[in-house]
Amino acid sequence: MIGVVLMVALVFTATLTYRRIDDFLNTTTGHGLTLGQVVQAVEPQPGTIAYKLDHGQQVNILLLGMGGYENDAPFLTDSIMAVTIDPNSHRVMLASVPRDLVVHMNLQTSPSSIWTNKINAAYEVPLTSIICCVAAQYQGRDGGGHAAEHEVGKVLGMTFDRYIAVDFVAFRDMVNALGGVDVCLTSNLDDNEYPNYGHGYMPIHFKAGCQHLTGEQALEVARSRHAIEADQSSDFGRARRQQDIMQAIKAKTTTVNGFAKAPALLDALQKNIHTDMSLSDMKAIYDWGKNLPNSSILRLALTAPAPATDGNFLYGGNCGLGNASQLCPEDPSYGMIHKYIASVFIDQSVLAEKAPVQITNGSYTYNDIANRVTTMFDPLGLQLADPVAHAGSAKTVILDYSGGQFPQTAQWLATYFGATVVAATPSSPAPARGQQTYGLVVVIGHDFGVRWYGL
Repeated sequence: MIGVVLMVALVFTATLTYRRIDDFLNTTTGHGLTLGQVVQAVEPQPGTIAYKLDHGQQVNILLLGMGGYENDAPFLTDSIMAVTIDPNSHRVMLASVPRDLVVHMNLQTSPSSIWTNKINAAYEVPLTSIICCVAAQYQGRDGGGHAAEHEVGKVLGMTFDRYIAVDFVAFRDMVNALGGVDVCLTSNLDDNEYPNYGHGYMPIHFKAGCQHLTGEQALEVARSRHAIEADQSSDFGRARRQQDIMQAIKAKTTTVNGFAKAPALLDALQKNIHTDMSLSDMKAIYDWGKNLPNSSILRLALTAPAPATDGNFLYGGNCGLGNASQLCPEDPSYGMIHKYIASVFIDQSVLAEKAPVQITNGSYTYNDIANRVTTMFDPLGLQLADPVAHAGSAKTVILDYSGGQFPQTAQWLATYFGATVVAATPSSPAPARGQQTYGLVVVIGHDFGVRWYGL
């Protein structure tokens, strides 16, 4: 959580003076709130982040990374990430949305005015004259953030409480102020088309394994989009690297050494970060999550199939922008994405059963849906086997080979898929080739396939 964790760590550093914090707060948030006012506030007001966390309500923060003045498109958001804090399960979701996802934006005064573009353009709408007649709620100091909240929220099915936008300069200077960060790559990262600062390209290379990165290097790892390695060039690979860097920053800022670097961090951020968070918001998030283990963070990404990944909810094609690189939702209503995001915090009692689960495809014509659903569920903690094809089925069923040994998992799957749980034996019904005959097997039917593709 780059912006959230970093700023919260900073404002509670003992080396800072009240005046310095107040100057930083006024510059970055525009609220005119002083530290003294925050300290005097005993009971948080309903609707504030502190109140929601105290009362078991989820908090949603939108994190945006943009080029800033060093980039020829300064307000396009190169990275987009939704953070959901769930105080009931004490878990956090990080959901990455690819910049190339095409959306039909309704940000203008006329409700019928639709502007089709990549989702990374939402933030720049109020800040440029790219379209006319922007609605009042998307104008002013925080207009870009609120426009991005609206469009990302439409895709994910959530309402955001706050946003944080950080540009390349702030990101690079922030990592340098921390003395660099330690990041581990799963494979080499070679990109011969990484943009330089002269409207051209330059090659970058990082070896697989753990390494210490400077600010510029961390920016290169986070931004690279044209890696030679298939697993690094995919949307999932890029999202994974960005999330790895965020966790590295979180780890560094919450150490004693990180706190000692607070003045330098304030200098790095003060002019190049935009947010509508207040100091009390930051304090509430820090108090809640300062000891949160990495195992409590669910890391998700909306992706399309690529040579090294199966993808989940998106596909690469033409959904309104001609020959431009673009990603499109399999379900144009986003209904399946909404259902997924609303279901990611699976109850711990379900996960504790450790039920062996396999997804199979019996949906007739949707050849890769079992792969997509397995990829979708993989980060959530279920014990998943490799997907296989199955005989065609009109209805989705949950085959229970366990004799009822995993009742909560069976019920969760039945609810998610709108399916019936059916007792099964190794010979009845006849298993598909490669299908497990133990635990729970989801046979995706035509009914779920139709819903998956929004048909």
